Amino acid sequence: MEKIIQEKISADHLFYVSLKYTKTCDVIQNLLLRWGEMIERCIKEILKHAKKKKKISIISQNPIGKIEQIKKLFKKDKDFLEVIDLYEMFRKVRDLKKERIGEFRKNVTLKITYRGEEINVNLDQLKIYAEKLEKFISTTKQFLLS
Repeated sequence: MEKIIQEKISADHLFYVSLKYTKTCDVIQNLLLRWGEMIERCIKEILKHAKKKKKISIISQNPIGKIEQIKKLFKKDKDFLEVIDLYEMFRKVRDLKKERIGEFRKNVTLKITYRGEEINVNLDQLKIYAEKLEKFISTTKQFLLS
């Protein structure tokens, strides 16, 4: 759990400090990647814990398999599954088509094309993601302590 908290602190710094002062799409992209790493670490720890508690028999080796296992473990928690869907986008953000809008301005936006739709990642959207990730970490913590 300590490593997860370290990742979160690092991501929060990008969100609350770096983005506030630079307002660039690079910072937004790095924040999404950092959040992706944090979620990945959570998934890894959840699966380890689930195996210890005999909720799953084996931990899948590939990322898609791990995502499927997590979706089965938390199939009743809609908020948790929403973050897992976000994680799938965060993982691919480097390779996705992106457009930079209003850099160095208050309304900086990174337009990402994902699964055929355009997602405008701006400060408001990042706040929504941050709230979802708070709940996700809280759920992860509860699961790991059970």
